[in-house]
This record gives sequence, structure tokens and C-alpha cells, in this order.
Amino acid sequence: MVCNICPRNCGVQRNIKHGVCSVGESFRVARAAPHHWEEPCLSGDKGSGTVFFSGCNLGCVFCQNRDISHGAFGKDVTPDELKRIFDKLLESGVHNLNLVTPTHFVPMLARVLAEYNSPVPVIYNSSGYEKAETVKMLEGLVDIYLPDIKYFDSAPALKYSGAADYFEYASEAVLEMHRQVGEVELDENGIAKKGLIIRHMVLPGNISQAVKVFEWVKDNLPIETYISVMRQYTPFGKAKDMPPVNRKLSAREYSIVKAKILAMGFENCNFQSGEAATESFIPNFNLEGVDL
Repeated sequence: MVCNICPRNCGVQRNIKHGVCSVGESFRVARAAPHHWEEPCLSGDKGSGTVFFSGCNLGCVFCQNRDISHGAFGKDVTPDELKRIFDKLLESGVHNLNLVTPTHFVPMLARVLAEYNSPVPVIYNSSGYEKAETVKMLEGLVDIYLPDIKYFDSAPALKYSGAADYFEYASEAVLEMHRQVGEVELDENGIAKKGLIIRHMVLPGNISQAVKVFEWVKDNLPIETYISVMRQYTPFGKAKDMPPVNRKLSAREYSIVKAKILAMGFENCNFQSGEAATESFIPNFNLEGVDL
């Protein structure tokens, strides 16, 4: 497969050479287990059925999942094995199937989802750095889109994720996601059935990015759009030596962002407490749920 799935346009034969995402043609999965720390409308009381795919097309210096994103730790699985992984998650009673960082597997993932016909909502949980044309491959197969919009300006996108064109692509991808699924719809228990939820993790010293991102959301999407303003930033990897992201977000920074966002008039906001910025919220990538 000559791969141009994502904005990197590596053009490599992934069965011979790896591109930016650091994985080959086969699905690679690092963990599959119920997760209880997603947004409340996703985790509920039974957990979200997260499937963490290895590899990533971004290169975030602060990535908390760096062992599987940068290091591509995980196990290669066939399409049939991936379906069995889904089955095991459903047997545990999870509310949904939550596919984490799946961008670089979209064409093959679309084929699996079309065959699987999941009885619970399917979540596409991504960095936002993808082509709208790639997202179109998933129309009718994904119920809930959960993208990040990490940056508005090119300078921090380049500095922290090596992608100066991040917002150019993420904004178009998010609009395509909204076209497909619209606003969030909840069931009688307050669990999301479909819709778009936009995440943004506020970075220390970069609160202007949060404000600009949500101003764009306000101007381009309905005010009813669900947004999740994340406070869980903890410096990892190279970020530990890169001020100002070598520290945790201050309470003052987060309160400023929260006040500005509420003043914009958003009706469905998820805010995090300061306790979210701890390593205890990071999953243990030990192939749980992957060894069949």
C-alpha cells in the first residue's frame, strides 16, 4: 500500500518501509479494555471500550502515550482478531467501542467496521490531524467523533507536534465529522448515541490557542456542539526541557480559559478538575485485551 492516508503524504509502501506513523500495513494494538475516565457521557458507569492503536502521525513532544505513539509498542492483529477484540470488550458490558488514534488505519478499519456492524456506538477518537477525504471513508460506520483540535496557530503546532499545517487539516476534518453525525444525542441514561465532541487540552503558556480554537468552533459550528476542555496536561518526554510546557497548567490559566469559553455561550461543556493532571490517569500499555 502506497500510503497517503494522512496529511503527511509519506507515499511509502508500508509493507516495506514505515512512514511518520511508524507502523506497517497490519493493525497494531497496545491495549483493549474498559476505560472509566473519558467524558461522563462516554464512560457512564460501565466504561468506554477503548482500543488503543499503536503509532501516530503526529509527533507531540508531550505525548502521554509516547510508548505506543512514538515507540509503536503493540501487537499486530488481523482484521478477524480485531473483531474478536471488539467482541471481548462488548462481553464486558462497555457502552461503546472507542477507537483511539486510528487515523493511519482508516481504509482497513472501514472494511472491518462495515463487516462488524457493532451493536453499540463506535467512537473515532483522534488527534484531529487528518484529511477530510479520509474521514469520508467512515461515513455511516462511526457514530461518535471525538477529535482534538490541538492548535489554531501554525507556530505552536510546528513547535510541539511538528505539523505547521495542523489547523488547516483539523478544521476541515472536524467540519466533515459534523456533517456526518451532527450534534450529540444522548440515550435515556445520559450516554451518547451519536454526535461530535471536540476536545482541546490546554497547554501551559498557550492559553490563547484554547481561546482561538473555541472562537472558531463558535463561528463555524452550532453553539450546542459538545466541547471538552482538558486540564490533564503533564509534561513528558522532550517537553520536560521545553518552557513553558515543562510544567503543569496553573489553576489561574485554566480558570481564564474556562471563563472565556463560558462567555462565548457554549451550552454543553465538560471541564476537568485539577486532579486530572496526574499520571494515574494514563493507561498501562501491557497488551491487556490484545492477547487472545
